[in-house]
Amino acid sequence: MKKAERTGASSPWTIRISLMLVCMLVIVYAGGPMICSARSLAAEETQPTVIPQSKTQHKRMAIIIDDAGNDMKGTAEILNMPVKLTLAVMPFLPTTKKDAAAAHEKGMDAIVHMPMEPKVGRPEWLGPGAITSNLTDKEVRERVEKAIDDVPYAIGMNNHMGSKITSDKRIMSIVLDVCRERGLFFVDSRTNFRSVVGELAVSKNMPPVGNDIFLDDRNSKPHIRQQMDLAAKRALEKNMCVVIGHVGQTGLNTSSVVRESVTRLQDQIEFVGIGDLVREVWHWHAAPTLPTNNK
Repeated sequence: MKKAERTGASSPWTIRISLMLVCMLVIVYAGGPMICSARSLAAEETQPTVIPQSKTQHKRMAIIIDDAGNDMKGTAEILNMPVKLTLAVMPFLPTTKKDAAAAHEKGMDAIVHMPMEPKVGRPEWLGPGAITSNLTDKEVRERVEKAIDDVPYAIGMNNHMGSKITSDKRIMSIVLDVCRERGLFFVDSRTNFRSVVGELAVSKNMPPVGNDIFLDDRNSKPHIRQQMDLAAKRALEKNMCVVIGHVGQTGLNTSSVVRESVTRLQDQIEFVGIGDLVREVWHWHAAPTLPTNNK
């Protein structure tokens, strides 16, 4: 009986000890993975985060050079640039076809530099085939069509002068209609802050492309260099910038500063044709509905 009592009395203790041992084993084996998980988490938190750069973060600049087509100073220098530029060629001039074809052969974009009436300025500055406010709808259409046909390989158009015309909805609506029908986009040079080109382009499902900065509104290298730096800053902040320079009176200074600047900036900014921006930023592709005879 006493033996039996001792056996019965020791049984609860044995159970308790066993339970304690089981609990200890659970803690030891369960604690290991918990510690490893914590260490792994801490290690992960100390790893640098890598964010892949998307295409929208590319810094791009499109440089348009106006007034080609008349063998102006700086034209040869612009055509020999080591990066892709855009040459805006005036129609009906002695080297119109030569300059546009040379730009195309160099892999650059060619666009029509369409003469348009300004609010203030000499009529002789316009050049032949200009769009003026006294033209009928039919005359506007005919002049734009002829200008497109006269500039080989043109993929777009911008305005030469034109502060009066770009604020005229009647005329600009016709100009944009012809461009769209012929598979061209229109770049607003923004010679008038009251321009209606952007809103009309959007209403016609065309890209609202516009100039951001004039490089050579003053003919001096320090000023042109300052403008290029402003353009570069905008491209870095906004991911893109459209700028306009000229051949002619400012041509040698402009071409010199552009070459110097692209060499200095090409590690930070990609220099592209205006057509590249139109396709990649505005996702616009030419869909001509009328034959184009300028190729």
